Amino acid sequence: MMRKWECVLSPDEGDPVGIERERGLGPFVIVCEHASSTLPRAMGDMGLSDEARNSHIAWDPGALAVARLLSARFDSPLVFQKFSRLVYDCNRPPESPASMPMKSEIYSVPANEAVDGAERLARTQALYRPFHSAVSALIDQRTCGGLATSVITVHSFTPVYFGKPRTVEVGILHDADTRFADGILAATAGDRRHDVRRNEPYGPADGVTHSLILHGISRGIPNVMIEVRNDLIADEAGQGVMAGYLAELIAQAIGQQDNNNKTFVNVRSHKN
Repeated sequence: MMRKWECVLSPDEGDPVGIERERGLGPFVIVCEHASSTLPRAMGDMGLSDEARNSHIAWDPGALAVARLLSARFDSPLVFQKFSRLVYDCNRPPESPASMPMKSEIYSVPANEAVDGAERLARTQALYRPFHSAVSALIDQRTCGGLATSVITVHSFTPVYFGKPRTVEVGILHDADTRFADGILAATAGDRRHDVRRNEPYGPADGVTHSLILHGISRGIPNVMIEVRNDLIADEAGQGVMAGYLAELIAQAIGQQDNNNKTFVNVRSHKN
């Protein structure tokens, strides 16, 4: 008898990867790895309560909405994951225990407590490989077409973590390549609208830069991860305000870099 995970996704559940504005001519590929809390039918409820399945452990609330607004603002392609990171966290490599976490924040994840090698492989093939293949193929396509490309990944984080409030509102994260992050942070100088910090509330030591390494650093193209505190993007109004704010910073960063060393194309014209 086939065990439930051996067919992680049924054909009628559709492609695990969403791609929007695929032919956009803007300078970015925008990535949202934690876009959805949806669980494949084969996974049932993963032993979790409704509260847990709808909480931040299952997805990044508001991140996809902000990513879509940035995609539209800059006429740039967006790639997003259609299923919950509890099944497979696409911002982690297959060898990482965090790719299928047994515990996330205060919640245990029963369905991940006894995952064997065959199940890990099944989930990896069903979710991780299609997702990153789609991102890679899109970058390859743009490169062949002569389009300058930088990578932006969009995430959100909780205002309280293990009982401790977080005052940081926007995190600008990077790994070894600091170019894009440096430009965005420079654009915040003198701007007090939000508390923006480098590599907070997470950083490379937390293992959160996998997508940046895989698609940006490995290709030598600029890359950055943006984290937004999710209480600021809990509704459509907040999402619009934050996307507008981030678009301003990104456009300023690109203009500065373009003037200095031609790393980016100038997209100030997309700020309308």
